[in-house]
Amino acid sequence: MQKLVFFVGVAGTGKTTVAKKLAVRMPAAFLDRDTVGGRFVEKFLESNGHDPNDRDSSFYKENLRDLEYDTTKDICIENLNAGQNVFMISPFTAELKNREWIEEVITSAGLTKKDVDVKVIVVALQDMELQKERIIDRRTERDQWKLDHWDDFKKRVEFVPEVNWDIPQASIKVFDNSGDLTEEKVEDLYQFIVRE
Repeated sequence: MQKLVFFVGVAGTGKTTVAKKLAVRMPAAFLDRDTVGGRFVEKFLESNGHDPNDRDSSFYKENLRDLEYDTTKDICIENLNAGQNVFMISPFTAELKNREWIEEVITSAGLTKKDVDVKVIVVALQDMELQKERIIDRRTERDQWKLDHWDDFKKRVEFVPEVNWDIPQASIKVFDNSGDLTEEKVEDLYQFIVRE
């Protein structure tokens, strides 16, 4: 059975770091939405007179957000159709609320829910100051808006995304990524993924 694993959560929680640790254990197409669309989005924002690193503006949300997510989804579909496991890394906030979205991904790949085991790992942090430190430590220009408007950003991210997909509750795991990402924690997540 193919695995389609979503690593979701807000900026700075460590979604990509967690996914990379697990990718060592399980071969999978590794689709980080920032990597898939980042260069194109930056160029498009800049050519339209906007900050190339701003993913919070209404212009980005109205013109580019869905393009990034839909492109990542299309690459996911192609990989599923080719028989690959897929790791998807991004907040997926709107997609998680859309009950039909996951069905569309699976059926567009020519598969059924019996062919694909969908898991969602919600990477979270209880400590907002640790989250801020991690955002600072990764040193990406894209995060500057978040840091410049931390009080506003912090209000928006103090939540765990709701998963509205038609998947068993046991296929959703909230993982508190505080502290060190130990081998024991990675093993626990790996067992969660491989369990059917």
